[in-house]
Amino acid sequence: MLITGYWYEDLPPVIDIINMKAIIERIIENIDNHIYDDFYKTNGIITEYNPFHNGHLYHLNKIKEKYPDHTIILVMSGNFTERGDVSIIDKWKKKNIALQAGIDLIVELPFPFATQSADYFSYGAITILEYLNVEKVVFGSESNNIEDLETIVDCQLNNEDFDKLVKIYSKFGKNYPTALSLALKDLTGKEITTPNDLLGISYIKAIKKNNYKIKAETIKRTNLYHEEELNEEISSATAIRKALKEKKDIEKHVPDFTIPYLNNLHFIEDYFTLLKYKILTEDNLSQYQTVDEGIDQLLKNEISNSSSYEELVNKYIEMEIPVERLEMKKEEALKMGAEAMFIDKYGDEVIVYKIGDVSIELCGGPHVSNTKELGTFKIKKEEASSAGVRRIKAVLN
Repeated sequence: MLITGYWYEDLPPVIDIINMKAIIERIIENIDNHIYDDFYKTNGIITEYNPFHNGHLYHLNKIKEKYPDHTIILVMSGNFTERGDVSIIDKWKKKNIALQAGIDLIVELPFPFATQSADYFSYGAITILEYLNVEKVVFGSESNNIEDLETIVDCQLNNEDFDKLVKIYSKFGKNYPTALSLALKDLTGKEITTPNDLLGISYIKAIKKNNYKIKAETIKRTNLYHEEELNEEISSATAIRKALKEKKDIEKHVPDFTIPYLNNLHFIEDYFTLLKYKILTEDNLSQYQTVDEGIDQLLKNEISNSSSYEELVNKYIEMEIPVERLEMKKEEALKMGAEAMFIDKYGDEVIVYKIGDVSIELCGGPHVSNTKELGTFKIKKEEASSAGVRRIKAVLN
C-alpha cells in the first residue's frame, strides 16, 4: 500500500532542542496506525525543495528505479530553511509539489531544526526517519562514495588525534570548517569540500552517534549545489532562485507541475521591515541568540533610520567602533561572554576580538583598529556556501 500523502504541522511554535524525542513521538502518535504499519519497505529523503527542480525529480526517479516497491518518506523544512533563510514559496505549495512528484508521506522538520546548521538539521531529520523505521536515507552526493564519507565520520568520532589537530589549526588562525578539513585530510588523506557530501557527513554522523539502525546511501549528483547560473541540463536551486529574482524564464529547469506554484515569491530582503518592527517593539532583545547586553539598545537606535540590511551594517561601520585583539585562556574568554561555534574544539589559549559593545568572538580577526577602516559595505550576492551555511558576498570600498 502506498500512502497518498500526509502532512503534519501540529507543533508548538517554539521547541527546545532537548525535547526532540518527545516531538518525534508526538508526530508518530498522530500518524494513523494502519498507515504506519505499512512502512515495511521504505526509503527516506531530506530536503528543502526551495524550489523543486529537475535535479530533485532525477533524485526521486533514481530511487524509484532502484527500489520500485519501496515507499518514499520525505522530511522537509517548512517556510524557513537552514540558517534562518526564507523559503521562496510557502510550505503548503512545497507539499503539493512533493505529492505530485510521487512522495508518499511528508513530515515537516520542526522549525528549530530546519533553521539550524548542518549537524542539528541532520540530527532532527535523521531522528524522524529512524523513529519511522525507515530502512535507508538516500541523498545526492558529489563523490557518490559512501565508504569515504563513513571513513571521515569514523575519524571525527573515534580518532583522538582529530580534536587535537583541529585545535592546533584553530590556534594558528584557521576558522573551524577549515581547521576541520585540514585535520581530516592529515588523518585520512581524504578531502571533502562539496556541500552535499558535507551534509551527507552530518547525516552519517547523526546515525553513528546515536546508534541508529537506518542506513545511508548515495545517488550521484549531476550538478554543483551552489552554481549561480542556469545551465542546459540540471540547474541548482541557487541558480533558479537567482533567475526568479531577476525575472528570468526558468520553465525548462523545473518540472511542469512546479510552474503553477512559482508565484507570490518570498526573498529575505522582503522581511527587513518586519525585522525592523520586531526590534523596535520588542522589550527584551537579549532573549534572542547572539543579542548580548549593549547590542540590543544599539540595534534599536540604529535600525529606526535604516531601510535595508546594508544600510544598517554601514551605520555600525561609520561609528568608528574600536576593535581590540586579546589573547587569554578560553575559560576567561567565556566568562567575558565571547562567542564561537564549536567552542569545545578550541585550545586552552585563544584569540578574542572585541568590537566595542557590539561583538566579542573567538576568531582570526578583522585586522583593523576600528570599524570605519572597513569602508562602505555593499552586498553583491547571497548564495549557498556549504551544507547549512549561507554566504553573503560583499565588498568594502
